[in-house]
Amino acid sequence: MRFFIVAVKLSLSKLLEVKFRMSEIGLRTRMLVKDVMSSPVVTMNEDETSNKAAVVMDKNDLGCVIVTNKAGKSIGIITERDLVIRVLAKNLKPDTVNTKEIMTTPLVTIEPDATISEAARRMNRLDIRRLGVIYKGNLVGIISSKDILGVMPELIEIMQEKSRIEGAARTEETEEVPLSGYCDRCNMYSENLKERNGQNICDECRIELEQEK
Repeated sequence: MRFFIVAVKLSLSKLLEVKFRMSEIGLRTRMLVKDVMSSPVVTMNEDETSNKAAVVMDKNDLGCVIVTNKAGKSIGIITERDLVIRVLAKNLKPDTVNTKEIMTTPLVTIEPDATISEAARRMNRLDIRRLGVIYKGNLVGIISSKDILGVMPELIEIMQEKSRIEGAARTEETEEVPLSGYCDRCNMYSENLKERNGQNICDECRIELEQEK
């Protein structure tokens, strides 16, 4: 019985190398809500007037503010659209209308560790453009459809790079790995045996086989 010293495939090391390379360049298989949300959140008391809400939004360059009750709990959201439809379109005086009268309630929320895909699906299903981000019962941020669209080019690049790296790893793993041992054709020892037609043969014998064809 011949004794062969078999070279071990490096598939595990290649996989670790891929993971390291992805970590090194900051790639991650999923992008999370906490990665793109806006924080901290600007809030207003439910008894504040709508014109003050408009001033706060203008001053902070915001498209919305969160409405809280006296206990500080988030109970709703006021957007630019709410101000237009529920105040201006009805010809109401902004300083006579409280935020609780025009807010959209309840505030739809999502967890910070949810993916942005989950956030996008929830917005689409409910036909809204913003979600409050809740962590341990506290409002920690806001994510909007604009935030998601803003990272789409980066996300596409990440997926393309991930696919490229994994494709390279698969190619490397499928490459034929040389063996060490005795050639099945000439019985000579070689450190570069490769399998051909069920036999492990050396370089010289492979050349001879090619010439015989």
